Amino acid sequence: MNSSATASTNAGSAGRIEAFDAVDLIHAKRDRGELSTPQIDWLIDAYTRGYVGDEQMAAMTMAIFLNGMTRREIRDLTMAMIDSGERMSFEGLGKPTTDKHSTGGVGDKITLPLMPLVAVFGVAVPQLSGRGLGHTGGTLDKLESIPGWRANLTNEEMIAQLRDVGGVICAAGSGLAPADGKLYALRDITGTVESIPLIASSIMSKKIAEGTKALVLDVKFGSGAFLKNIEQSRELARTMVALGQDAGVATSALLTNMNVPLGLAIGNANEVRESVEVLAGGGPADIVELTITLAREMLALAGKTDVDVEAALTDGRAMDKWRQAIRAQGGDPDAALPVATDTHTVYAAQDGILVQQDALPFGIAAWRLGAGRARKGDPVQHSAGVDLHAKPGDRVAKGQPLFTLSADEPARFPRALESVEGAWRIGDPGEPVLTGGPLIAERISAAD
Repeated sequence: MNSSATASTNAGSAGRIEAFDAVDLIHAKRDRGELSTPQIDWLIDAYTRGYVGDEQMAAMTMAIFLNGMTRREIRDLTMAMIDSGERMSFEGLGKPTTDKHSTGGVGDKITLPLMPLVAVFGVAVPQLSGRGLGHTGGTLDKLESIPGWRANLTNEEMIAQLRDVGGVICAAGSGLAPADGKLYALRDITGTVESIPLIASSIMSKKIAEGTKALVLDVKFGSGAFLKNIEQSRELARTMVALGQDAGVATSALLTNMNVPLGLAIGNANEVRESVEVLAGGGPADIVELTITLAREMLALAGKTDVDVEAALTDGRAMDKWRQAIRAQGGDPDAALPVATDTHTVYAAQDGILVQQDALPFGIAAWRLGAGRARKGDPVQHSAGVDLHAKPGDRVAKGQPLFTLSADEPARFPRALESVEGAWRIGDPGEPVLTGGPLIAERISAAD
């Protein structure tokens, strides 16, 4: 995004930052020392400008990965990354702003129905989203299944859409926290992605720089999540909520279960279809539950508590907002979505109860079918994906369809099928169903 009246630039502060030696800072963190605020400011500024090299920052990220950071260090790291670029402001809109960030998962298309649902109630939703990498899908990839829809907006277009429609889903500009862009790419190739201080500062630097006044975090745990166990996810959620509160952003988090795929569709175009079903008052129960719960949380943080969220889904108001938003970004909400040329369906070999359906293998299957990318910049096949016909706990009969793979290249089916071997199982009635617990496990706020 280019700088405008709604974006202020913080970069270029090198002359005001005290100089340090990168090797000294690496030694300090390697030896479990605590970096000072001026040291962190200098490190991030120098890395953004290229004075500190990738090999030195790689050593630093590994030291952080192994030894962690204090809350103060994480806050300083987040603010330094924000200060590396511009900050958006929505003060001129004349209405509250609220946003949601998900740590990502299999079948997680919640942003699509959530944005228009929240916008119904006079709250602006500036949803800056990204693209998928690996088994987790990207919101922008899904929406680009819609003919004509475009992800890249100028600041002026974004503000106009927030004013006229009430919500927008678009790409984040390179001007927001550019230090994070460099650092994220480095972490991806150095085995330091899972560091909680680095994850928290990465997510929150962009969200705080975005300028929203309220933020709800959907932090996932389980098979298909970024962090597998709930303890790690809880720590990440608490860290990010504290960062938001410290920055003056009303922030809360939900810990949500990603042991089983969300909804019935995993891919791009098929996830758009499922989102439209939700906006039409239908759709899978888990998608509806999480959409409504997150909408209530976002609206409460924005000061809107006496609202009937369910009614806005069933009476067509959320659908109207969706259609407005798609048209505003050049898309045709009535256009046919891409359909794959080939499908392969797997059927139940026996009667019984579907007791297991692990999220990660099904996400990998969709990726192998072409729905995701292995490297940034790779194209995705919008029609590729997996459609589930049963969920854990459902009774199935022999010969009943369990799931269908879709692709434009049938040669992709064997490897996709390999990825789901052992990932699902039909058991006898009364056998425990393996879901890992309820969909929404906990709510975390600044008071916790």
